[in-house]
Amino acid sequence: MTSPVWHPFHQHGLGEPIPHVVRAEGAVLHLAGGGTLIDAVSSWWVTTHGHCHPRIAAAIAEQAGRLDQLIFAGYTHGPAEEVARGLIDLAPRSAGRDPLAHVFFSDSGSTAVEVALKMALGYWRNLALDGLAQARHRILVLEHGYHGDTIGAMSVGERGVYNQAWAPLLFDVGTIPFPAPGREQAALDALESACAAPEKPAAFIVEPLILGAGGMLIYPAPVLRGMAAICARHDVLFIADEVMTGWGRTGTLFACEQAGVVPDIMAVAKGITGGAIPLAATLATGRIFDAHKSTDRARLFYHSSSYTANAIACAAACANLAIWRQEDVLGRIGKLAEGVASRLAKLADHPAFTNPRQLGAVAAIDLIAPDAGYLSDLAPRLRAFFQERGILLRPLGNTIYLMPPYCLDADQLDCVFVALSEAGECFGVRT
Repeated sequence: MTSPVWHPFHQHGLGEPIPHVVRAEGAVLHLAGGGTLIDAVSSWWVTTHGHCHPRIAAAIAEQAGRLDQLIFAGYTHGPAEEVARGLIDLAPRSAGRDPLAHVFFSDSGSTAVEVALKMALGYWRNLALDGLAQARHRILVLEHGYHGDTIGAMSVGERGVYNQAWAPLLFDVGTIPFPAPGREQAALDALESACAAPEKPAAFIVEPLILGAGGMLIYPAPVLRGMAAICARHDVLFIADEVMTGWGRTGTLFACEQAGVVPDIMAVAKGITGGAIPLAATLATGRIFDAHKSTDRARLFYHSSSYTANAIACAAACANLAIWRQEDVLGRIGKLAEGVASRLAKLADHPAFTNPRQLGAVAAIDLIAPDAGYLSDLAPRLRAFFQERGILLRPLGNTIYLMPPYCLDADQLDCVFVALSEAGECFGVRT
């Protein structure tokens, strides 16, 4: 029987098989029929401690029997309050910078970014209404960035085949060139010029240190620090999209920590619940919140969703925060990163591969191909190749990346890298 399900980022016209997963534990997915897959991409970058983590699963079950859903407009509950305080306690801090002090809940990375953009624009509008500043409307973005698939999030992301159908809906942005090796100062100079322009930008949004869907492109912490400093000097709001980079992926809890950066606004999602259930949050400094605080009800922050701060999702996040406080998660990530690094170094000598790169537990390498790029024909062939070998990997065109849960053990990591080497033998164009 044909399934009525329409899958995301899947071309049904190609007739590719869709594995049926019946359960999961740790880093392993169990398939109908008895097969297994090692989840080497954390099921789209969300699962941190492993699938069906006992502490998180127990918290979800307990909360489901107490309070499942509550309207969050003018009401609150314990799990949301606990998560908000926990996020503020864990957020990046730096002397001389206003701390992130307020938490607005949503339900996905895209909506967390939408909230961040609306906060930034609302901030400048409200200052203008009070005669304290001119209204600002322009957003600056980093080349090759990706921030989600809703309209605002697509507008501040790279334009390409994945959003060209909706081009008439997207608003204009100013693009800062990616700080590729040797081009770091050019990127900083471009940002300086854009921030100093007569039409002052409202905000600059970045994925700190590594661009995910843009090809796992890495840039150094001093550049991130320089970009934040330029924005601060010109009073341009600095928005950090930590949806993918947060929760330890880059080797620190949040990537901004490695640069000593405290953003004005920060979006988090994915691993906030350990990946068990959807939840997102947008953190903001006091001045962003205060600009929306008024006795005038027309100036409240107009954004919400029916499931804002869902109690069950917040309970999962509480359990995740407890794991971070009580367990040596960063130690596990460090050990995993060492294992990835040693194996990646060996694969780097393979003639079919180029440009190995790693940040924390995230690693990527490019398979040399005549049709390199996001739409490379290699991508679906590689997905099938890895599935046949019991590995869940989802290459970005000819870029193969790893973003595994932190419980992945050495044997499982060996299996992944053996499959990578075999892929090089089967599909690589040797230099």
